[in-house]
Amino acid sequence: MLTLAVKPTDVSGPDRRPHAVVIGSGFGGLAAAVRLGARGYRVTILERLEQPGGRARVHRQDGFTFDAGPTIVTAPFLFEELWRLCGRDMAQDVALVPMRPFYRIRFDDGSSFAYSDDRAAMRAEVARFSPEDIDGYERFMAHSEAVCRVGFEELGHVPFDRFRSMLRIAPDLLRLSGHRSVYDVVARFLRDERLRTIFSFHPLLIGGNPFRASGIYCLIAHLERRWGVHFAMGGTGSLVNGLVGLIRGQGGAIRCGADVARIGVESGVATGVTLRDGETIAADIVVSNADSATTYRTLLGGATRRWSARRLARAASSMGLFVWYFGTNRKFPQVDHHTILMGPRYRELLVDIFDRKHLAEDFSLYLHRPTATDPLLAPPGCDAFYVLSPVPNLAGGQDWAQRAEPYRRKIERHLEATVMPGLSEAIVTSKVTTPQDFADDFLSFRGSGFGLEPVLTQSAWFRPHNRSEDVANLFLVGAGTHPGAGLPGVLSSARVLDAVVPDARVPV
Repeated sequence: MLTLAVKPTDVSGPDRRPHAVVIGSGFGGLAAAVRLGARGYRVTILERLEQPGGRARVHRQDGFTFDAGPTIVTAPFLFEELWRLCGRDMAQDVALVPMRPFYRIRFDDGSSFAYSDDRAAMRAEVARFSPEDIDGYERFMAHSEAVCRVGFEELGHVPFDRFRSMLRIAPDLLRLSGHRSVYDVVARFLRDERLRTIFSFHPLLIGGNPFRASGIYCLIAHLERRWGVHFAMGGTGSLVNGLVGLIRGQGGAIRCGADVARIGVESGVATGVTLRDGETIAADIVVSNADSATTYRTLLGGATRRWSARRLARAASSMGLFVWYFGTNRKFPQVDHHTILMGPRYRELLVDIFDRKHLAEDFSLYLHRPTATDPLLAPPGCDAFYVLSPVPNLAGGQDWAQRAEPYRRKIERHLEATVMPGLSEAIVTSKVTTPQDFADDFLSFRGSGFGLEPVLTQSAWFRPHNRSEDVANLFLVGAGTHPGAGLPGVLSSARVLDAVVPDARVPV
């Protein structure tokens, strides 16, 4: 384990532990703070918004509670480990409920597939769609297990800040079809086009296009089967609150409304941060949970070599997200907790979103009804919903101030015509988030929902490293660094810090 003798920091009071400043309080930043606190650092989290959580913040409106961002928990052991580091049991603070089914996938023709971890039920669902694909499905799941074992269990928490690390895994990447797209890998096992859609859409959950995201992301199918898909009672915000409690219990601090303007660097070493109001905060190490492009373009002024402003301008960003939160004055019991409504086009719609940056007339949607599991998230007799539509990021030039309401109405009409008859008359509260909000609130480059697009040439060593290549004592966590987006990804990015951040040594 690395050790570092650090100079005393400029703090008041008896706490002489080395000081770590964490920029941003998304799940990556919160997990990093817990891990650093457990290793002897005094941690200060700086959050520019008025509540912790980052993209996992909570909207409360007219008696309804809406999770703004992540809504499902996979690989819950990554959260449980954070509680254990603090000598606590997560179950005492947060209740996780398994989802069965994980989600229901509904096609434009009205057919649907109940996706779960029940192996017999999944075989029956596959057979209902295409009996001749049952063997192919089993072979695909065996492939997914092999990829998950290497890509997630063995490498998800390993730093890739040396090119030789990439060379060592190159044979595994080839063997596991990492050079192919997720869709191409799935198509090798399954012939029915609807099944190909069902088992290839997962990269969209982390901002990727299934037709060009690395086949390594086929691991998600097994990850879900092995560890399940869960919902946190009280909403994802209960996990944020639980982590905040752990950090404060370690003696750490969280400052909301603290907008970091730049990272201080002297002789190539991070020395702290300066806030927008001019306050300077000294630190022995700085951890950025901000968007990685924003970290390099704005907080470091675009002056670094490897991730220069020019290179970031050439990089591919993930898609944008349009999210509509709404509450109804009655319940819709026919709607599952998680529903994915596929539009009439699959590949062509993704071309519009990722390549043409065109806001199409049709869409595919993710519909979340948390009150199916936790009725307390809405007033009695009511339901809370969030519906998400992948859309072009801001490189498409859409003026969301003008486009948001017409687009919301189009989604409302589609839901009313398909799975929620009578919706328009039942809506009692409404709020939307657009790619412009992602840019304004989270400083997300191009308003993207998940940072850099997860393609092979922007993964592992090719992604911004967890240990900055240009600035010593600067580290990155979150969706924009290795291993990538999604709760398992951002929590694993914090695990990487255990290998690259020196242990704290209190000066004597």
